[in-house]
Amino acid sequence: MRKQHFLSFALLLSSVVLGTSQGAIYLNNPSFEDFPRHSHPPTGWQDCGFPGESAPDTQPSGDFAVTYPATDGSTYLGMVVRDNETYEAVTQKLSSPMKPGICYEFSLHLARSPYYVSISRTTEQRTNFNQPVKLRIYGGFSSNCDRSVLLDETGLVKASQWMQYNFKFEPKQAYSHILIEAFYETPTLFPYNGNVLVDNASAITPIPCSEDIPEAPQALPEVEQPSEEVLTTEPIASNIPANTPEADPEPANKPDPKPQPQEVKPPKPEPTIAGVKRSEMEKGKIITLDKLYFPADSSSITRDSREVLNEVFEFLKTNKDVAIEIGGHTNDLPPDDYCFKLSTARAKSVAEYLINRGINRDRLEYKGYGKTKPIASNKTAYGRKQNQRVEIKILDIASDG
Repeated sequence: MRKQHFLSFALLLSSVVLGTSQGAIYLNNPSFEDFPRHSHPPTGWQDCGFPGESAPDTQPSGDFAVTYPATDGSTYLGMVVRDNETYEAVTQKLSSPMKPGICYEFSLHLARSPYYVSISRTTEQRTNFNQPVKLRIYGGFSSNCDRSVLLDETGLVKASQWMQYNFKFEPKQAYSHILIEAFYETPTLFPYNGNVLVDNASAITPIPCSEDIPEAPQALPEVEQPSEEVLTTEPIASNIPANTPEADPEPANKPDPKPQPQEVKPPKPEPTIAGVKRSEMEKGKIITLDKLYFPADSSSITRDSREVLNEVFEFLKTNKDVAIEIGGHTNDLPPDDYCFKLSTARAKSVAEYLINRGINRDRLEYKGYGKTKPIASNKTAYGRKQNQRVEIKILDIASDG
């Protein structure tokens, strides 16, 4: 009898260990390796684009002036959105379905190429598809590009540097397929031309549903960027896919075209914080971060807040002479002590986000003001929402004069 109980326990233990070791879900070709070529997604990934449009690309092939080095292996996936309301996506079947009631973590390396030169579908002119886009991840049940549920999405991928983005999936059904899609900024007022680069997908790993994952993208070692001259000097007509106007064969004895004026690149936009330019800043200037969000009674930064915080980071990275204070504020509903504690924790979260991305902590101060500095009436819901805010105060800035 004792032997039988021992055998049953051993079988149970082995099944638990086996279940744990098989808990991770794997992708086919997670590093997006293949021969570099345009209009052909890497092996193992199926095109989910629009009829009549080219498929995603295996980069860096030099096609479309994309020469950005891979972060893992030799190649990566390049996807675009277009000004004719079409966008690119890929899908594949998972090694095993996600299980409802189980939470999973997943990560990708993402970047924006500063150059992705192709043909505008609305003007039929050569243009740079370099606007930032977001990445969406769907779960589905078939290889027919099924988008049954949106599992997670990023904010706009703006950095021309590889960043690790982390995702948390909480599937409600046993999704057997994953779909990765490039998409416009939302809400989308006008379709535009943009790109996102995708590399080094992790396994989809079970985690406790109570476990948090890093919300902020994590910077990876920088790689050398392509030359800015490539947009105006590098010939790329032979790299345009066959379904675009420039790929049509030229007729025999075609006269030499008239010299065209060299394209003049517009100046880079001046860095801003929440729309405020450096030229408009002075010591003591206060800037409200309107699009910075926190869950109720929490100092955790939401995924939707990354865009405005990354804008602050890019500004401070470019303007190394600027020092700031991050101030947290609340409405007057909670007790005083609670308001000071919450506003301080939120200001500290913003400071830590910027420090983790590489800003020197000596340039940052943070302070919680609680409900002592309202900017609107606390008698209305709208006013209380205005008072629940985070502000940037310029502590030091060199004179441009």
